[in-house]
Amino acid sequence: MTSKNNILIYLKENDGEWVSGELLSGRLRISRAAISKQVRKLKEDGYRIETSTRKGYRLEERRDLLLPQEIQEGLGARIFGKKQLVCLKETDSTNMQAKILAAAHAPEGTLVTAEAQTLGRGRKQRDWFAPAGDGIYASLILRPVIAPDQASCITLTTAVSVAEALISITGLAVQIKWPNDILIHGKKAVGILTEISTEMDSIDYVIVGLGINVNTAKDTFPAELRGKATSIFIETGRRFSRTEILRACLEHFERDYRLLQETGFDAILNRWKALSNLIGKHITIQTIKNKYTGHVTDIDSDGALLLKDSQGTIHRIVSGDLSTGQ
Repeated sequence: MTSKNNILIYLKENDGEWVSGELLSGRLRISRAAISKQVRKLKEDGYRIETSTRKGYRLEERRDLLLPQEIQEGLGARIFGKKQLVCLKETDSTNMQAKILAAAHAPEGTLVTAEAQTLGRGRKQRDWFAPAGDGIYASLILRPVIAPDQASCITLTTAVSVAEALISITGLAVQIKWPNDILIHGKKAVGILTEISTEMDSIDYVIVGLGINVNTAKDTFPAELRGKATSIFIETGRRFSRTEILRACLEHFERDYRLLQETGFDAILNRWKALSNLIGKHITIQTIKNKYTGHVTDIDSDGALLLKDSQGTIHRIVSGDLSTGQ
């Protein structure tokens, strides 16, 4: 553990009380000048630390920062977020950064987060609204031992994991919209973007990107999104810790990802169906080439949607834009 992290631990343990530079120097066996240097770095990270030549240092408040020491503090996952953790103040897209790391052989479980994204996106290159400090923008590197045609199972597994994490922390009734959105009261609160790199008949890596609207206020959303998007803050009237939610997502996803590879997709698929409430509904799906309207009969073992049209024909649909009541 670095000197900077150790200083932060001491400041947190004293919970707003003064900690002398002499005490820190003695405990960590580094000079007072080195203590001062590391405190400056903590301030640059976003921590509010008061300094006094006579009293030493005091952590003014515990801020909700997506930083390695905050994410890993109390994290129950064994691999996800524990291997390699890259936390950025701003980036183009966490998925883009994760792909660079994956191509350079970063291990499974490597996590990239950002306080803000300038080119965050969802499916079909749609922009993802990502204001600084309000949401979770994160991407995880996976290296699953499954066939490429089973990769869609990972997207549905992620949706189940995130939905259950949000239920456990917020108590909200969340719902999954096929294939990769999470809704609260019919409005989008979470987007999931899965990108895959394959080699011949195997998967090299999968990037799972996650965007969660945590503490975004209603008037912060662009006008065109206010009728479609929501946040946990809007739905509860409470501000939640982003680090707590991210830790819960990592823990639930690691558990479900391990279950997927060890026992298969059946148990996760059943939970997905329960959270989606989609079976039997009349929907319209626009794919790249065609538009289909009919009733959903099932989700198959690979995560594809089965739709029965008015002629009785069953269509197997892997991806598309879904709307109801048309």
